[in-house]
Amino acid sequence: MRFGAAVLRSYEDPFALEEVILNAGPAEGEVLVRIAGCGMCRTDLAVRRSAGRSPLPAVLGHEGAGVVVETGGPDTGLGPGDHVVLSFDSCGHCRSCLGAAPAYCERFASLNLFGGRPENAARFTDAAGGALAPRWFGQSSFAAYAMVPARNAVRVDPSLPLELLGPLGCGFLTGAGAVLNSFGAGPGDTVAVFGAGAVGLAAVMAATAAGAVAVAVDRHPERLALAEKLNAVPLHSASADLPGRIRRLTDGGARYALDTTGSVQLINDALRALRPTGHLGLVARLHTALPLEPGTLDRGRKISHICEGDAVPGLLIPRLTGLWQAGRFPFDQLIRTYPLADINEAERDCEEGRVVKPVLIPEGSSR
Repeated sequence: MRFGAAVLRSYEDPFALEEVILNAGPAEGEVLVRIAGCGMCRTDLAVRRSAGRSPLPAVLGHEGAGVVVETGGPDTGLGPGDHVVLSFDSCGHCRSCLGAAPAYCERFASLNLFGGRPENAARFTDAAGGALAPRWFGQSSFAAYAMVPARNAVRVDPSLPLELLGPLGCGFLTGAGAVLNSFGAGPGDTVAVFGAGAVGLAAVMAATAAGAVAVAVDRHPERLALAEKLNAVPLHSASADLPGRIRRLTDGGARYALDTTGSVQLINDALRALRPTGHLGLVARLHTALPLEPGTLDRGRKISHICEGDAVPGLLIPRLTGLWQAGRFPFDQLIRTYPLADINEAERDCEEGRVVKPVLIPEGSSR
């Protein structure tokens, strides 16, 4: 099977739209999905800075949504014509997966970060027959089609705008899941969100939907204006005595804080903004040591890392689409669509902060 895909051939070069070849149909437990749209995530772009750890050439993309075309075997739970959102891969058999914590799957790194599933390797090549890296997050959905484990795919209501749903599989899932799952925020709670990008604004929307009060911290006025439109209290990250301002706004301190920035200073500010026994969650990968200022973890405050919003995608994605249908999780307001052929423009706009969440539409997909 031949189809178009955006291929990254080196860490410095732009993406190239190429014809690629899938050399076999779905194996047992797999489904072939025609991609309607795929979100661009910071994790995709971080491959450029991976210092050679991510093999190239590769097809990236891990926020896909589309229509099932073909299934492998009778036990996928899906059929042709089903609309699905694609999320991260997990083994389904380890202690974490069996304990309803697939984001902490013991094989998460090998399954999602180009290790792939060895039983289904070497089926994906470029037009000349050259090998491409194994599937990215079990998807490689910067493409017209993706072959995915059925475990990755979550069936959704066909009346929903399928081309916009992909980011619910990762970026929006991470921010919303941190608030709804990791924190369990509800009415009367306060959530301070540091970084008003896609993950942070998803956290803001989830906090508001849960009845909590959200405070959004960012350095970009346009992002703060968007957070305010989503019912958060906006605060510039350079505000004098930022932790003190948050404590005053939240009557003694936020119960929860979420940092999406990885900034050492903002992480310390977030801890100081918490009330006693408050919880700070980190979602960004830290690349340096994290020095904590004296007193930041006093009085029962705690800090933890949150992966993929502690989500079971098959449970959280339908919850988020239901909130969207009720007008309580307007994630579509964060999205700008681009043809897949314009992937390099989408990357520039993302890196320069001109768009919160780019979504790439393959040629011929419905809009």
